[in-house]
Amino acid sequence: MNPLNSVKGSIITGVIVALAITLAIQPTAFHELGLARWLHIVSGITWIGLLYYFNLVQIPGLAVAAADKGGPGGAGVTKYIAPRALLWFRWGAVVTWLSGAWYLLRGGNFANAFTFGSGGADYYGLIIGIGVWLGTIMLFNVWVLIWPNQKKILGIVSATDEEKARARRIATLASRTNFVLSIPMLLCMGSASHGLPF
Repeated sequence: MNPLNSVKGSIITGVIVALAITLAIQPTAFHELGLARWLHIVSGITWIGLLYYFNLVQIPGLAVAAADKGGPGGAGVTKYIAPRALLWFRWGAVVTWLSGAWYLLRGGNFANAFTFGSGGADYYGLIIGIGVWLGTIMLFNVWVLIWPNQKKILGIVSATDEEKARARRIATLASRTNFVLSIPMLLCMGSASHGLPF
């Protein structure tokens, strides 16, 4: 049975390859911070990748499909693709935030980050803190604004047409806000250790 024939098999195979590489290079040492950082990066790519997919592909594509009166419409996307994408999206957000918190806690930087490096006294804490707060706002938007409204849009919970229209507007604006915030958030995450590029 080919593991590449399923998502689960592909994930398991990827983890096994990553572990094999790690053990080949460093067979006896376990680095908890390295594991936390790796999990943070993988889950973050899942979360932000889907955020970009929604904003750059799905939302504009569904708008074009709705305007095309003779076309197939967006029913297939909203019925089959969006619920699955939103599942990975919202749990990717949770794992990203938790693994980032784990990394900061075990590295002794959790309070430093959430206080912006003690009010700017520590460069790393200031820059990572900005990124942490942007990511926290984004996590809030996913679970408090985007997901509850998407459930109405997708028919997971019942809603009137007026409620669905309002939900669509709120979910879109929250998603666009996260899209905007992701750009400086990613800048801060990369720049905390490597310096700002400007």
